[in-house]
Amino acid sequence: MHRAIVALRARSRAPNGAPRPTNAGAEERPPRGRPGRVWYNGRVEAQVEELAGNRVRLTVDVSREDVEHAVEHAASDLAASVKVPGFRKGKVPLPVLISRVGRERLFQEAVDSHIGGWFLAAAASNRLRPVAQPDYDFELPESDRQGWRFTATVAVQPKAEIADWTTLEVPRAEPEVPAELIDGELEALRRSVAELVPVAARGAEEGDTLVVDLVDASGEARHDYVVELGTGMLVDEVEAGLRGMRSGKTKEITFAGAGDDSATVTMTVKEIKERLLPPLDDDLARTASEFETLADLRDDVDTRLRAQLEEEVESQFRQMTADALVAASDVEPAPALVESRTRELLQALARSIERRGLTLETYLRLTGSSGEELVQRLRAEAEQAVARELVLEAAADKLAIQVTDEEVEALLREQAEAEGDDPEDVLSRFRGTSAAEQLREDLRLRAALDRVVADVTPIPVELARARDSIWTPEQEKPETPAKLWTPSSKEPA
Repeated sequence: MHRAIVALRARSRAPNGAPRPTNAGAEERPPRGRPGRVWYNGRVEAQVEELAGNRVRLTVDVSREDVEHAVEHAASDLAASVKVPGFRKGKVPLPVLISRVGRERLFQEAVDSHIGGWFLAAAASNRLRPVAQPDYDFELPESDRQGWRFTATVAVQPKAEIADWTTLEVPRAEPEVPAELIDGELEALRRSVAELVPVAARGAEEGDTLVVDLVDASGEARHDYVVELGTGMLVDEVEAGLRGMRSGKTKEITFAGAGDDSATVTMTVKEIKERLLPPLDDDLARTASEFETLADLRDDVDTRLRAQLEEEVESQFRQMTADALVAASDVEPAPALVESRTRELLQALARSIERRGLTLETYLRLTGSSGEELVQRLRAEAEQAVARELVLEAAADKLAIQVTDEEVEALLREQAEAEGDDPEDVLSRFRGTSAAEQLREDLRLRAALDRVVADVTPIPVELARARDSIWTPEQEKPETPAKLWTPSSKEPA
């Protein structure tokens, strides 16, 4: 009942700028092992041979240390699953284990559990985007005391043909703080220090704070729930039913639940309180802030809002610059990459919805959209996000931008310290992994976007709108139906 009635509004966020690149069709799974045990692949070296049809052959050299590490991991897994008389599971010595399962099975397990990670690390370090599962070719290692080599042939995303971004004109807004926005902030400050006084002579109105009991049809109750009318804390039907109710009154409300079901809740209003707002004067400034006068407080609000708007304008300008470069360039994201990114966006949205106590069905009902419409919108966002990354990769190549290990490690240290983790532990786990290479590419794309943004010509938003309103034959484009991903869709082959 709590999830159905006391439901925060869920909002999905479109990707902004250049999100982290992902490799579609080749998923990196943690090796199977004991719970809580994490294994990491080290840095691998690879040579790339370009083949016809946007395919490449990677020849990957794995270090002796990584081979040894993989064999130890495989031995740990097998020892935990193989029954050997006289030994407890997980305590079988390696020579006994090898005599029991055979050296070939041990090395096959080591390769199977690690080759995907080695491949992804090699692809990431060479800035390749696989769009299918790779075809591996190898012979099993002869020993865990020497390096090992394998090849992987895979289809990849072709490089974008990038336009000359120095000729681009991109709309840029001028940050202006409307007076009503400042007034709104001051009004919110008044409300934060307002006194709540009981109301007895009227029913509940917008802005009142109510104390209510909510009981659903099964008898599950939520007592003394505090809600402010007009804030969207309750579903619309329940909040509408509370308006006009007086203290001590009870009412039963039926509203749409999940799917085609309906839900019923009995509401009892126990208290109604309204806010008594203080005057907007110097006393308020001294009471609610560190400022002595209302004028000083207003100036501070203006400064803070202007800084926020400037940050938002800059972020929007960067995204519009990337989008303008996409529009001007020859780039076509591979369907497999788009489908993979669409699934990522859908999963992220589902997790966000769940954290707010909603089901996906309830979210769709509240937003008035269908599942197909949601997937279509996310697919369009995914396609544009991947296209941005591709043109920025091409820009980074053209500018010969490189990101050093020191820069990657500095960012990892910063993130570890912000999360309260041990930086050295984080660094040891990430060095040489595909995740570290993806982080390197993040920094590279960001640097490329910095350069592109600095080279384009900003123009007023009004001028851009005026140009868009003038129709030209080039604007006429045939519509093509969008291919939607559904949970039953097959993975890229």
